Amino acid sequence: MIHAEQSIAPLYKKVKAFILAKIECGELLPNYRVPSENELVGQLKVSRMTANRALKELAAEGILTRVAGVGTFVAEAQTKGHLLEVRNIAEEVAERGHSYSNIVVTHQAASLTTAIAAEMELSKATKTVYHTTIVHREDSKMLQVEDRYVNAQAVPGYIDIDLKMTTPAAYLLAKVPLHKVEHTVRAAMPSKIIKELLRMDDNIPCLILDRRTWSSGQLISVAHLYHSAQSFSLTETMQKE
Repeated sequence: MIHAEQSIAPLYKKVKAFILAKIECGELLPNYRVPSENELVGQLKVSRMTANRALKELAAEGILTRVAGVGTFVAEAQTKGHLLEVRNIAEEVAERGHSYSNIVVTHQAASLTTAIAAEMELSKATKTVYHTTIVHREDSKMLQVEDRYVNAQAVPGYIDIDLKMTTPAAYLLAKVPLHKVEHTVRAAMPSKIIKELLRMDDNIPCLILDRRTWSSGQLISVAHLYHSAQSFSLTETMQKE
């Protein structure tokens, strides 16, 4: 039971401390469900409003994940990706001291559809693009699904790369000078395929980074990078000189 007279700290902070203590001692592990608002009201003798505020603040701080209609869970430690910088994901994983591997789903020439032609700024005279879908893993954990289209005329050797030896980004960064990058970040519920590839739980949205890259005025590649919003965040720090 929490008594107001025991401390000058607001009651919602005491509820937060109660949950954090359970996480720190290992009683509540990542992805474990934490007590609901009603359970906290019963256990700690606080108001529902107090319990709600505590859970909302812990979720805002990234410690908990709240899923509407399902419950509140301990969040996994988030992997951070860079928003403005284009990097080889295998190097990022290695810099964190972890092991990189991947699963190649698709790596082939594909017919150019109207939608892809518009996204890649290609004329109807272009018949073929290269299409790669690959799952990047960190210590065998599904980290990112990369769905990429590459301008076959601009980078003809792309289709011959061994994706067990390199990544699409590593090859393109080495072979094609990067002059312009466009990034769009959005959140959406995953398709069935993306959900299965990332082994995501139900009712968890995806954090998607859409990336288009140009070289010498020509659009080279369009990539859609899918991550589980439960275990990934994007960050960037900019400093004005």
